[in-house]
Amino acid sequence: MAGKTVSSNAIDQHIGRRLQLRRTMMGMSLKDLARECGVTFQQVQKYENADNRISASRLFEIGLALQTPVSFFFVGLPGNMPDETKATRSMRAHQPNDDDPLVRTESLELIRLYWKLQSDKQRAAIMEMLKTFAATTAE
Repeated sequence: MAGKTVSSNAIDQHIGRRLQLRRTMMGMSLKDLARECGVTFQQVQKYENADNRISASRLFEIGLALQTPVSFFFVGLPGNMPDETKATRSMRAHQPNDDDPLVRTESLELIRLYWKLQSDKQRAAIMEMLKTFAATTAE
């Protein structure tokens, strides 16, 4: 199968989005993660874009580098829980998509920086500033 590319599917895309989400949450660059895993940053990009599938051993290495269990990458996929049935699957909460602001890189960066602030007072000041900006934008 050398030289042949495997087309991505919804599961590969989901895992790629979860990989990017966790990497961003950790404040890691593509290069940082690539170095940790012994691959090129282009390869990590391909994993995130689901251009290349991630082998089980590589996913395990990525989990170690991102300090998260492999199961993190599968959270939110229908049918990944042994006791899940069609009834519970249909009742599942909203699944994020590309339009979801919570999966955007700048949202994740904002959250990461917010929680890096040293005190509750600093976080409260930022929150008030954002509320003020949002209120003036809505007018």
